[in-house]
Amino acid sequence: MNSVSELCTVAHVSRSGYYAWLRNTEKHAIRENNDYEDYLFLKCIYDAFKGKVGYRGLYMKVCELLENPMNPKKIRRLMRKYNFFAKVRRANPYKNIAKATQEHKTLPNRLNREFTQDEPEKVFLTDITYLKYRGKTAYLSCVKDVATREIVAYELSQTLKMSIVYNTLAKLEEKLGNNIHPEAMIHSDQGFHYTHPEFQKRVKQMNLKQSMSRRGNCIDNAPMESFFGHMKDEMDYKEVHTFEELKQLVNQYMIFYNASRRQWNLKKMTPAEYRSHLIAA
Repeated sequence: MNSVSELCTVAHVSRSGYYAWLRNTEKHAIRENNDYEDYLFLKCIYDAFKGKVGYRGLYMKVCELLENPMNPKKIRRLMRKYNFFAKVRRANPYKNIAKATQEHKTLPNRLNREFTQDEPEKVFLTDITYLKYRGKTAYLSCVKDVATREIVAYELSQTLKMSIVYNTLAKLEEKLGNNIHPEAMIHSDQGFHYTHPEFQKRVKQMNLKQSMSRRGNCIDNAPMESFFGHMKDEMDYKEVHTFEELKQLVNQYMIFYNASRRQWNLKKMTPAEYRSHLIAA
């Protein structure tokens, strides 16, 4: 018996299938080599973000770096193939509650990624992130001015109760005083806190319009996500021992970020300096 036929019988493959595979061996090798090179490129970006980036974040960064970037499907395939995934926060359990609660209401995406603004205190972004320290978790709610990139209000809490966003809104209201822009808007994701009727009521009472990202689309609130990423990279919060120490560290970082951290896209000014620049322009 022909040895090829015998081996094909043992392997349960056809002779034609074996020879087709043989003809494509070089193509497979080239693809494997290309995949590996692309993986190394993606892994450099992934490591730079300390693993805190998913395929969407990788795709956006690749678009910045390459004239002809690979598509998102390929990035997802390579992430599965080489087994590297985003180190993301746990899903917010309140989101499932919101789905089952009829009175919670989502709103249209009025902002529509118009992140380039030249009027301070006109468009705000808000979100909540977590901070893990010594086996404990704290939650940070922030409001960011899109035009100046300042963090204009924030609240650190040990729980995800609604008070975290109510207190944030109250601080924003105190910051704005009676100077509410006629087109002022606050944009968020579709999280439990922001679809809550009481939160929406308080936003209306402040004469703010409310806008929401599309479901599952973090890019719609990208500047807020970007701030949280930089903050976690720059703030040594994991080694604090108590909530009070964490609170002090967050306060110090916010002062540094607004008043001292220069940003290339703000004409190399700090957010506070850039606000003065826009007002004077």
